[in-house]
Amino acid sequence: MQLGRNLLMNLEDARNKAKFLIRDRDSKFTAAFDALTTDAGLKVVTTGIRIPRMNSLMERWIQTCRTEPLDRTLIWNQSHLLHALREYESFYNEHHPHRALGQAAPCRPLPTRTDDLSAPALSSEPSAGSSTIADSPATTKPTPTAPKP
Repeated sequence: MQLGRNLLMNLEDARNKAKFLIRDRDSKFTAAFDALTTDAGLKVVTTGIRIPRMNSLMERWIQTCRTEPLDRTLIWNQSHLLHALREYESFYNEHHPHRALGQAAPCRPLPTRTDDLSAPALSSEPSAGSSTIADSPATTKPTPTAPKP
């Protein structure tokens, strides 16, 4: 119960305008916890039973937090943990490239798409003026020519 109060105080301190609390159906969330969050103006939304993809974004974020910063850092106390998580959140949102965003970070604009036809296109085939090993004099065979009458 106290952790719920602390969460609500932290949300107020951060001036967060959250409207919903999405949670799973774990038994650690009691009716008193739901009443506390409802009194604070948050609507409690529970995920479906045995539907792991329903909260997949949060599950992925938790996995990323565990594997990237926390597995490589020796945490001394709660304030050190909160500092490390704040620093990682800042890095994740401002600098970390995301595959779904075209390698851009969420708080930065998307990279501009260039459809410039004057820029050289990359291809696997050699261009007209390029030389390859097959074009070298040692590997080319003479072309047969028809005899002149």
